[in-house]
Amino acid sequence: MTGDHQTLALLLFSTFVAVTLGITTWVGRRRQGSAEEFYAGGRLFSPMENGFAISGDYMSAASFLGISGLIALNGYDGMLYSVGFLVAWLVVLFLVAELVRNCGRFTLADVVAARMRERPVRIAAGTSSVTVSVLYLVAQMVGAGSLVALLLGGTSEAARTWTVIGVGALMVIYVSLGGMRATTWIQIVKAVLLLGGTVALTALVLVRFHGDVDRLLRTAAERSGHGEAFLAPGLAYGGDWVARFDFISLGLALVLGTAGLPHILSRFYTVPTARAARRSVVWSIGLIGGFYLMTIVLGFGAAALVGPDAVRASNAAGNTAVPLLALDLGGGAHSTGGTVLFAVVAAVAFATILAVVAGITLASSASVAHDLYASLRRRHSKPRSEVAVARVAAVGIGAVAIGLGLLARDLNVAFLVGLAFAVAASANLPVLLYSLFWRDFTTRGAVWAVYGGLVPSVVLVLLSPVVSGSPQSLFPGLDFQYFPLQNPGLVSIPLGFVAGWLGTVTSPEVPDEARHAETEVRSLTGAGAV
Repeated sequence: MTGDHQTLALLLFSTFVAVTLGITTWVGRRRQGSAEEFYAGGRLFSPMENGFAISGDYMSAASFLGISGLIALNGYDGMLYSVGFLVAWLVVLFLVAELVRNCGRFTLADVVAARMRERPVRIAAGTSSVTVSVLYLVAQMVGAGSLVALLLGGTSEAARTWTVIGVGALMVIYVSLGGMRATTWIQIVKAVLLLGGTVALTALVLVRFHGDVDRLLRTAAERSGHGEAFLAPGLAYGGDWVARFDFISLGLALVLGTAGLPHILSRFYTVPTARAARRSVVWSIGLIGGFYLMTIVLGFGAAALVGPDAVRASNAAGNTAVPLLALDLGGGAHSTGGTVLFAVVAAVAFATILAVVAGITLASSASVAHDLYASLRRRHSKPRSEVAVARVAAVGIGAVAIGLGLLARDLNVAFLVGLAFAVAASANLPVLLYSLFWRDFTTRGAVWAVYGGLVPSVVLVLLSPVVSGSPQSLFPGLDFQYFPLQNPGLVSIPLGFVAGWLGTVTSPEVPDEARHAETEVRSLTGAGAV
C-alpha cells in the first residue's frame, strides 16, 4: 500500500478510537458501581437504539471481511454464511428474545437458574459462555491483524502482532471504564458507519455494472476460473460426502447458534420490557437483513473486479476482499479516490472489530463475575464487588483472546465465527430451550446439556482439520486429525440435546412444578420480571 493509504487510514482509525474513548470517558463519569448499570446500562435503551446496538454486535469482522471474502473465493457456497446468519434471527425472534428478557437479569445462567439449583447450573453455563465468547473474540483479532497487514503491505508480522495486542488493550479499556452503556453507544455509532459504508460500496459496484446484476455474476464467474460452477452449489462443499456433511453441519451451527450467543442474549436486558426486547429484534432483523444482502453483492463484486487470484494473493483466507474492492472502485492503487475509499473502508472495518470485541468482552466478563465468581467463592469469605471482578475478568479474557488471535492469524474470520456458533448451538441452546419449554427438566439435565454439548464440540474441533493435518490448519506440521468435518455442529448439537434429555430422565430429583409454573407465567407475561 502507498504512504497515502497508510496515513489516511491511520488518521481515520485514530479519529474513531478517539471518539469511542471519548464516549467511554463521558459514560464512565456516571455511577457504574451497581451491577444493573454496569451489565445492562440501567435498562434505559429504546427498542430502536437497542436494535442498532444488536446489529452492531452481530455485524462483525466475520460478516464484513470474512463472508465477502468467502463469496469472492467460493461463489455460491460462500453465500451460505450470509443466509445462515440472517435466518438465525427468526429463531431468536420467535423462541428466545421476549422469554429471555422476562426470565433473566444479566446472563444466560439467570434463565436456567430460575427453576434449578443455582450453583451447578451457573458454573456450567458460565463456563460455556466464556468459551463461546473467547472463540468469537479470536475471529475479531484475526480480522484486525489481516486488515493492518494489508494496510502496511503485508510485510510486517510485528505490526500485525502489535495490532492484535492494541485491539485487546482497547477492548479492556472500553469495558472496564464504560460498562454496557458505553459499549452500547459504541455499537450504535459503529452500526451507522458500517451500514453507510456498505451501502456506498454496494451502490458503486452496481453502478460499475450499470445495475445489471446478471452481468455482475457472469463476470465474477469468468474471472473465478471455475466458469458456471462458481454460481452453482458444490464448489466448496460438494466434492465428496465429507464436504456435504460439512455443509449441513455449518448450516445447523449458523441457524441455531445465534440464539445461544452470550453477547446477543445480554442485549435483551438493556431494554425496560419484554415488548421492547421483541421490537429490538424486529429493528435488528431489518438492519441485518439489508446488510447481508449487500455482502453478497460485495463478494461477487470482489470476484468480478479484483479477481479471486488477487484476493488470495493478498490474504489466503480472503479476509481482505472488501478493502481491495474499495481500492478498485475508487480508481486504483495510486488514485486519490482509491486512497480515500480504501482508507474509509479499512477504518470502518477496524471500527467494527473494536466495537464487537467490546460487546463480547463485556458479556464474558459478566459470566465470570455474575455466574462463576458468585458460585465458586467460599461462603464465609469477604465478597468483592461483582463489578470489580468483572473488570479484572475483562483483562484476563483479553489476554487469552490476544494469544489465540496470534495463533489463528491465517484462518478465515467467518470460518472461525462458524466454530463459535457451533459451540453456542451445542452447549447453550439445548439448556435454554429445555429450561423454557420442558416442564420435567431438572438440574442434572441442565448440567449434562451444557457439558454434553460443550465438551464434544471443543474436542471435535481439536481433532478436526482446523487444528492439524492440512496445510491450512493451525499446526500444519502435526497430524492428530481424527474427525473429518471442519465444523462439529452436525454431531455436537444433537449430543447436547440428547445429554440434556438423558440427564433429566435418569435424575432422582423431582421436578419442581411450582417453580416451573412461576417461570412459565413470568416468561410469557413478564409478571415479576426485573
